[in-house]
Amino acid sequence: MTTEQTRTTHFGFQTVDEDAKAGMVHGVFSRVASKYDIMNDLMSMGIHRIWKDAMMDWLAPRPGQKLLDVAGGTGDVAFRFLGRAPGATATVCDMTESMLIEGQKRAEAEDMAERLSWVVGDAMELPFEDNTFDVYTISFGIRNVTRIPDALREAYRVLRPGGRIMVLEFSQIPNDMLQAVYDAYSFNVIPVMGQIVANDRDSYQYLVESIRKFPTQEIFASMIREAGFEHVKYRNLTMGIAALHSGWKI
Repeated sequence: MTTEQTRTTHFGFQTVDEDAKAGMVHGVFSRVASKYDIMNDLMSMGIHRIWKDAMMDWLAPRPGQKLLDVAGGTGDVAFRFLGRAPGATATVCDMTESMLIEGQKRAEAEDMAERLSWVVGDAMELPFEDNTFDVYTISFGIRNVTRIPDALREAYRVLRPGGRIMVLEFSQIPNDMLQAVYDAYSFNVIPVMGQIVANDRDSYQYLVESIRKFPTQEIFASMIREAGFEHVKYRNLTMGIAALHSGWKI
């Protein structure tokens, strides 16, 4: 008699059972939720705001569009999208309810309440019908998904024909010397910052490790194509520390 082999994945630099990763990621973001926005500003020295604005520039939101922002956390991307697209609506979907609760406390959430929805959901099994949204975004969240191809296929499923996916994620710097400098900062400064500000070194150690485990720009672009998207392109941001990937459901 044979037993089914347990499938494994990475949690930072650890190897863990696939079934365990979602709960571990949920634990990380539940612990950091209350300090998430301030830590983003500190870790990136505010540059994450410029990256998100660059995302909106390329996305060019149009009036009346329906956005699904997955792993949307505290609503940064949804707020920017609605601010640029009169009459548009946005659904922020995140597996961690405490992140959504923090987002709903923000002033923008109250101002845009009639056009915003907040939904607890898993990127690999979205609680939405086929062909529902015009735009799918995910920012700094895809690397935390247990099975990235499943999440990309779900993105394709819920988008309408003509819909667009855009992913903002930390990436790989195409220069070994600059990558080494960035790694030194990431591994030596960010976990300490997490301990001081959020009283949680381990969660930020994981977040740093998860960045280094994420595929290169070209490999991730090929994964988007394999999910069914066409006209897939990417743009490096700040020398490749982050990258934007765009694709279309034709």
